[in-house]
Amino acid sequence: MLKFSNKIINGDCLKELKKIPDKTFDLVFADPPYNMQIGDKLTRPDSSKVNGVSDRWDHFNDFKHYDNFCKAWLIECKRILKDNGSIWVIGSYHNIFRLGYHLQNLDYWLLNDVIWRKNNPMPNFRGTRFTNAHETLIWASKNKKSKYTFNYQSLKCLNDDLQMRSDWTLPICNGKERLKRNGKKIHSTQKPEALLHRIILATTNKGDTVFDPFLGTGTTAVVSKKLGRNYCGIEKDKKYFFAAKERINKTTKIVDDYLDTIENNKSKPRIPFGSLVELGIIKPGTSLFDPKKKINAKIMADGSIKYKDIEGSIHKIAAKIMGAESYNGWTYWHYKLNGSTVLIDSLRQKFIAEKQI
Repeated sequence: MLKFSNKIINGDCLKELKKIPDKTFDLVFADPPYNMQIGDKLTRPDSSKVNGVSDRWDHFNDFKHYDNFCKAWLIECKRILKDNGSIWVIGSYHNIFRLGYHLQNLDYWLLNDVIWRKNNPMPNFRGTRFTNAHETLIWASKNKKSKYTFNYQSLKCLNDDLQMRSDWTLPICNGKERLKRNGKKIHSTQKPEALLHRIILATTNKGDTVFDPFLGTGTTAVVSKKLGRNYCGIEKDKKYFFAAKERINKTTKIVDDYLDTIENNKSKPRIPFGSLVELGIIKPGTSLFDPKKKINAKIMADGSIKYKDIEGSIHKIAAKIMGAESYNGWTYWHYKLNGSTVLIDSLRQKFIAEKQI
């Protein structure tokens, strides 16, 4: 595994993939050739040339040739994915439906398709079609039983406490981020770091390893390094490979203190307050206080609490006092510990930390 951690490889992906051991990576992000099938050169109304994707690496003899290529790398990517790993593939209308077909035939389990809506797309100069303003990503787990990573709470926080939707509005790669040499783009389809930031933050954890079989100029590796993930990538074109290598070397990891993500509620152990009473961690008769110490409730032997003439759970009594339908008692009630007033949630966190469950 260490041999393929934080390493990029200059070579043909189908050959290099076979050298990687089974179940090596936590996540695969693949931005394969789109097989754009562009015939005549594109021109604007003023006859100037449009720099579309006309690179040799995007040329295939026919659909059968392209399909065989896609199946080959998807088979290898599934092999090198850990059992609980997942994969993202990105494409346009030229190829994304073929990729989805192959993913399902290979028993990947499709989780979402995501629309990346570009807020600055290239216009349709000929006026013969709609402006192509989006690309599609497919997110899939290795199989139906995979316990894949999804940092739901982090994505919600990233989106101003709203659930992250499957339509993302992000700009295409431009400005200082776009790699250029002598004023010309180094890579015609360089992806924006913002897109990879969201994907990697959503579906990996700190210390995981992300693999990209079509590394290009290194966006996947760069964002992985910034976010404290390990990376590995393969790139056939030497020009792209050396640009990626230089870019990665210049990249600085975000300080560890700022790399933690919010823990998903469903991944937290569920500990009833009564369990802490049963185990003697907090005793019946102990007083609980509100944040302002104006309310005094007593803990009962069954884990309920009593305030004046009402009894119930820490949550129910807190809700009644606050005049709410529901309330989190763990963050409302306090108790005295060595002369200080402490949240009862600290008892739960201590309990979890000591691994008593």
